[in-house]
Amino acid sequence: MRGVNKVILIGNLGRDPDVQFLEGNIAVAKFSLATTETFKDRAGKLISQTEWHTVVLWRGLAELAQKYLHKGSLVYIEGRLRTRSWEDKEGNKKFATEVVGDNLVMLDKRMDVGNGDHAVHHGSGSSTSGQQGPGHHGEGYPGIEIPPMGEAADDLPF
Repeated sequence: MRGVNKVILIGNLGRDPDVQFLEGNIAVAKFSLATTETFKDRAGKLISQTEWHTVVLWRGLAELAQKYLHKGSLVYIEGRLRTRSWEDKEGNKKFATEVVGDNLVMLDKRMDVGNGDHAVHHGSGSSTSGQQGPGHHGEGYPGIEIPPMGEAADDLPF
């Protein structure tokens, strides 16, 4: 059986994307992404847990990130985990696990579109627009609902 390495994240950028251009003018963007889960503890108190992820985008997606994303942007990222290792100056082995993004959906309302459309960008560089406001199913991602920010997730079936 073949393995599966698939990551789906919805979160906010912790900082502006850091974009660099490698040899051959290949763009690579790196940024931190915060995902927050909210649940109730046994006493009924709302608890929030935030996880930070390092996201890496290549080529066209990196250029889109540079142009449209900024600290606080709400995005849907689909990709895979990659772990790198290297030795620091003192010879200590270091590790970093990153999410290499294959698809990116910008969930913020676009300032230049009055009807609330959101741009959808895939790793292939194609672009479409669709009505995907909070609480609606995302175009191309049936079954995914984006709850409004700050709403408690206490009605989950699991």
